[in-house]
Amino acid sequence: MIDTVSTDIPEGAERRLRLDVEDGVGVLTLCRPAKLNAWSWESTRQLGLYADRIRFDDSIRVVLLRAEGRAFCAGIDITAPGGAITGRSAAERTGNFYEGIRWAHERFRAFAGLPQPVVAAVQGYCLGFGFELALMADVRIAADDAVFALPEARLGVAVDAGGDLRVARDAGAGWAKYLALTGRRIDAATAARLHLTQLVVPRTDLEPTAREVAAEIAANAPLAVRGVKRDIDAYADAGLGRALDRVAMTAAVTLTSEDVGEGYAAKAGGREAEFEGK
Repeated sequence: MIDTVSTDIPEGAERRLRLDVEDGVGVLTLCRPAKLNAWSWESTRQLGLYADRIRFDDSIRVVLLRAEGRAFCAGIDITAPGGAITGRSAAERTGNFYEGIRWAHERFRAFAGLPQPVVAAVQGYCLGFGFELALMADVRIAADDAVFALPEARLGVAVDAGGDLRVARDAGAGWAKYLALTGRRIDAATAARLHLTQLVVPRTDLEPTAREVAAEIAANAPLAVRGVKRDIDAYADAGLGRALDRVAMTAAVTLTSEDVGEGYAAKAGGREAEFEGK
């Protein structure tokens, strides 16, 4: 049985995600392949809507997070830094960014905290927010062509969705700092060695392997599966909420800095950024 589920996507808005329910598996697909599934405020809003839809659907026992095209998610859409957040002063704009990022964190928390386990299937570029989104999943399966990075500091901004915190949780603080402070990329084999992915498979095997793992979880007792996820998260994520509030403020400050304008301009112009720390 396959049931394509609609959600409240406003008229004129581009659909960023799609949900299909297939035999107990909620297949949540990033469906903007022409843009390498670049993320935006609207993507965050749609993710929150789907999280609310999935949470109370007893027919969905596990979520398979996947993406169309050659990339899982290449990060934030750099053509629209800052979105529509403004303010009458620098202080007000920073405060508005802080609230906006807290709003985004609430949507991410709803997704990461789903009672159903989430299995992510990752191919190609998994950069910036793409990496952070994958880290919100409970199990990550990577194609051998997957590339991971947290390049935000190279653009003048902080890692704003808690990806560095989740790397610290799974791989250790040293690796979190190494990846977030340098912005360097790592391949799928390195990600597996750091326990950031659980399986690495050939690109052609990614979809069937991820679906097989999701089906195995879906076949198990729902109460036990949900309880195990909650118990492990309670242990692994202790202190995450307080740390994410610090992340929101750091991100708000950097997103309203002069450095971020230089970072995005340099990226768009294919040159090295010259940051002044202001």
